[in-house]
Amino acid sequence: MSKWKKVALWKKILIGVVIGLIIGLVSPKAAEVISPLGDIFLRMLKMLIVPLVFFSITSGVCKMGDVKQLRTVGIRYVLWIMASAVIAAICGVIGGLIVQPGRGTTEFLAAAEAAEAQSYSFIDNVISWFPTNIVESMANANMLQIIVFCLFLGVALLALGDKAKTVIRFIDEGSEVMLKITEYVIEFSPFGILSLIATMVSTISGAMMKEVLVFLITDNVICLLILILVYPLIIKLLAKLPPFGFMRKIAPAILVAVSTSSSAATLPVSIKISEEDLGIPENIYGFTLPLGNTAGMTGFAVFIGLCCVFASNLYGFPVTFSSVLQFVFFGLILSIGAAGVKGAGVVMSGVLLEALGMPLTLIPILAAIWPVIDPAHTTLNNVGDLVGTTVVARSLDRMDMDVYAFSPVIAVSYNSFFTLSLLIHSSFRHFCSAGNGLDCSGSSCYLWYSGA
Repeated sequence: MSKWKKVALWKKILIGVVIGLIIGLVSPKAAEVISPLGDIFLRMLKMLIVPLVFFSITSGVCKMGDVKQLRTVGIRYVLWIMASAVIAAICGVIGGLIVQPGRGTTEFLAAAEAAEAQSYSFIDNVISWFPTNIVESMANANMLQIIVFCLFLGVALLALGDKAKTVIRFIDEGSEVMLKITEYVIEFSPFGILSLIATMVSTISGAMMKEVLVFLITDNVICLLILILVYPLIIKLLAKLPPFGFMRKIAPAILVAVSTSSSAATLPVSIKISEEDLGIPENIYGFTLPLGNTAGMTGFAVFIGLCCVFASNLYGFPVTFSSVLQFVFFGLILSIGAAGVKGAGVVMSGVLLEALGMPLTLIPILAAIWPVIDPAHTTLNNVGDLVGTTVVARSLDRMDMDVYAFSPVIAVSYNSFFTLSLLIHSSFRHFCSAGNGLDCSGSSCYLWYSGA
């Protein structure tokens, strides 16, 4: 049991997926016997959704005003977080509209019969975002109305400051409690996903598998395009720095993010790069990087935008102009409010589907592919934090250009084209240990590649 606790969550989920596949293929009756585990897991996810969103989003808004002495930096960086999340969500939606993942199968349409979309005018749709009774909104799990209320509540608490410190403390502690409960639920997720996969595998078609593969590839490609096109363009136009030189300087952070799929593990590397290679002062990166590590989830925003189109196609929901605006809004809010615990992507996917009025039958598929798309998301998140920190420092003229110009060149034992292909390959490395390695023990990072 102690050995099982030490196993990484993504490995536990992968084990559950593999065992579920075997059970579903070998013994459909056994899959039926263990199906209650999947039902319990879905019910626990639904149990989490309303309180988790209420506390995490409200607490996140309140934390944006914690450091008053860095208000100038904070305003700029919060605007960066919001703008980058919107851009990422738009890219995800556009990628989904171009590729149309989920359009090639109809087997999920039956599950959506009880949750058919209603046709609203644009104005009616916007009006419906605002609750008339927040208790009723919570009882009905109307996530969009709950999110809007949380934004109002968070802003009001920020405005009151010390006068509302007791309420703010309650919200912060409530958020911590919900994160702990979420950890418990996520620890059960390998068994719940095992059951759901076993139940589904006997009925899922080849067409559905093809659509999942299209979704997976599209997600990684969009993240890669933002990394090599959008971020360098922002560095060129807003920070007025050579994009290629900047990307070479932050290469160690990229490698750690790809290898670990952990923003927390990448944060110390990003801090070191900011100070020693980019020449950014501590009173800027000391605020922006930890905040970005929590709230700057551009990779998840890409997923939200793409997943909205994917789920709409699967369940037969029309994609209209007003729904696209909702998709982008969800990309902004859910990426900022995403809970900072392992496996939170699965939980927030449940929040998204619930908010869209769609069944949660897509959850086991998203959970199964999450280890494949997570490295790209983590990389995009951490590079976005460094890009935003650099833009803020340059806009305030607080960047030491002597340090930036004369910092040692990053020693990386591969060319730039190999780096791009590595980002995609590393995603699949989580499924097939290819024997790659990374050494960041010194001031430079070196990579060795097994060729697998």
